Amino acid sequence: MNRRVLTLGTGVLALTALGGAAWLYSAGELAGPAGTGPEDIYVRPHSPVIGKADARVTLLEFFDPSCEACRTFHPIVKEILARHPDEVRLVLRYAPFHEGSDEAVRILEAARLQGRFEAVLDALLAQQPEWAIHGAPDVGKAWQIARVAGLELDRARQDARRSQIDHVLQADVADLQALQVRRTPTFFVNKRLLISFGPRQLYELVLTEIDAVRRQVL
Repeated sequence: MNRRVLTLGTGVLALTALGGAAWLYSAGELAGPAGTGPEDIYVRPHSPVIGKADARVTLLEFFDPSCEACRTFHPIVKEILARHPDEVRLVLRYAPFHEGSDEAVRILEAARLQGRFEAVLDALLAQQPEWAIHGAPDVGKAWQIARVAGLELDRARQDARRSQIDHVLQADVADLQALQVRRTPTFFVNKRLLISFGPRQLYELVLTEIDAVRRQVL
């Protein structure tokens, strides 16, 4: 079997049905401070990491919790991680382009403080159509979805207003501007931008970087 063929089932079918349209939601104008430097513009110390922390291939995703294509790609990215658990890690950066997405980010960051980040992320994306209504987001519903996923709400609502979460949002907005990220999801693999967009192309870029890392250690 050709190892560069990735069978992703319903996720790919859903993405095909979208016709790529959801990915074309652009940033518009977002205010934010200047980035702090090219040496850490891709991965900040505050960035959530899923997978093995010291994996040598970094799959970086700028995502918006309200983005339909981000929702579609979520199981695809998780399958890539499952196939290469020792070699690939996912780093998430926030691109809150849609109305209400900044509050969803605050929910996720509050969940991270409770050790519930992945559970709440999975729940918010799985039930995205219930709360991420473009033009009329129901952030109250998003909070309730997080609660069902295990978030302790009283503590989380206080944590969500912490200044450190303000700084996370400001830094990620500044970095997406510096990297000229205009759409979600936008992927980088070891700082290489995914130019030709699609599940197969993403996996092939990941495999290319895995091969490159393996050659370095031989």
